Amino acid sequence: MLNNKPCYHLSPPPLFSSLEGKLNLNCLILFKVLRNFTFAVSWRTEKSLYRLDVDWPKHPEYFTGTTFCVAVDSLNGLVYIGQRGDNIPKILVFTEDGYFLRAWNYTVDTPHGIFAASTLYEQSIWITDVGSGFFGHTVKKYSSFGDLVQVLGTPGKKGTGLNPLQFDNPAELYVEDTGDIYIVDGDGGLNNRLIKLSQDFMILWLHGENGTGPAKFNIPHSVTLDSAGRVWVADRGNKRIQVFDKDTGEWLGAWNNCFTEEGPSSVRFTPDGKYLIVAQLNLSRLSVVAAPPVGSIGECSVISTIQLADQVLPHLLEVDRKTGAVYVAEIGAKQVQKYVPLNSYVPAFGS
Repeated sequence: MLNNKPCYHLSPPPLFSSLEGKLNLNCLILFKVLRNFTFAVSWRTEKSLYRLDVDWPKHPEYFTGTTFCVAVDSLNGLVYIGQRGDNIPKILVFTEDGYFLRAWNYTVDTPHGIFAASTLYEQSIWITDVGSGFFGHTVKKYSSFGDLVQVLGTPGKKGTGLNPLQFDNPAELYVEDTGDIYIVDGDGGLNNRLIKLSQDFMILWLHGENGTGPAKFNIPHSVTLDSAGRVWVADRGNKRIQVFDKDTGEWLGAWNNCFTEEGPSSVRFTPDGKYLIVAQLNLSRLSVVAAPPVGSIGECSVISTIQLADQVLPHLLEVDRKTGAVYVAEIGAKQVQKYVPLNSYVPAFGS
């Protein structure tokens, strides 16, 4: 596999710069990328915040399936990738510099979402599995080398139950440093719900009804937290992001205005908390959205976009909480790409 990733221009070409004030034109620069995809950057009034790391990974030939999800262990500088396919390793592990380390496949059926929850005392990888086999419809905790540690749900059996807890196509999860877990359950399955679990897996609160009103969902696909204690959910089918208080589960508001073409498929905050990175799958678009101040949700305001080619299909993404790098799992291009902030200094999350 050739790693023909695009090079970038960080400012508009001179011709367009000279005409910018008079003609107000948009300029498209087309690039050739892996598997003959084309990458397009639209030069508008927005500022560029990221560049593509064309050298990541060093060995893309390890992408042998459809890459659905990516997680970053920023404490140890590791990147975990979940891919689907027959007779291939389901989990790939790279360094943040792009070197391949290892792969594992034990008890992983069909990975959908993945999260790295590492502390000074433990490295753990959580995977949502939507497979129809023995290990499907579960949320599982692994060691960094693939040893199965914990299974939530009833393996191989989808359901709506809470005691015991059951899932149907759980999409993604987010694990706090405290050990509390937030799960969005229902990538087109029986459930459309957001569940908060304690570190000992007790249900703390839940929103779980299909619909269009506040705290109701239609394919909740991604979940993340900000430093102000708010939970952000990509309510993909309803074309919005909903926001909740992490302690009480209280509904705080929603963003509807940025997603009229297509709902968000993935949401993650930058380490400094200033921006929310949003992926839209079928539009093949990444948006950098201004985060609201504490105490307000306000309206969605897009600061910058990265327009990928048709059928690249960015599914889920992750942001390195130390470096601010954005990793994007693309199910159309069957690869994960890394975008690096142009501002080299990014404060650590929560600092």
